Amino acid sequence: MKAVIQRVKQTSLSVHGELISRIPFGLAVYLGVKCGDTDAMPAAMAKKIAAMRIFEDENGKMNLSVRDVGGEVLLISQFTLYGDCSHGNRPSFIAAERPERAEHLYLRTAEELSALGVPVKTGVFGADMKIEQFNDGPVTIIYEI
Repeated sequence: MKAVIQRVKQTSLSVHGELISRIPFGLAVYLGVKCGDTDAMPAAMAKKIAAMRIFEDENGKMNLSVRDVGGEVLLISQFTLYGDCSHGNRPSFIAAERPERAEHLYLRTAEELSALGVPVKTGVFGADMKIEQFNDGPVTIIYEI
């Protein structure tokens, strides 16, 4: 699994012009699932996201997690994170997990985040989503397990 984790404010996700999810501040997490990812990975990914200290404390140091600041997570499925463009100019997505399995692991990650006390909202798996994202910092972390 691979996540692109971005600190955000006022982020929303729509499908076909309909608002699906919105968070006032927290993390936009783009999550990719690759072939061979296991059922244990969503819990490990959620634990890392929930505990990642990328919010500033009273001294301006990145020392607080999304839980510490009362933020939310907008979890967005993103199979293109496993696009390989090392051969030619058209990415190959052969490393991305099949949709049925990827959706299962994506939803498990959302459930695990919620179980850790992080309010989580999701997109629509496999849909053409439009995301309005107001980056904060910007702070962007790429994490893969």
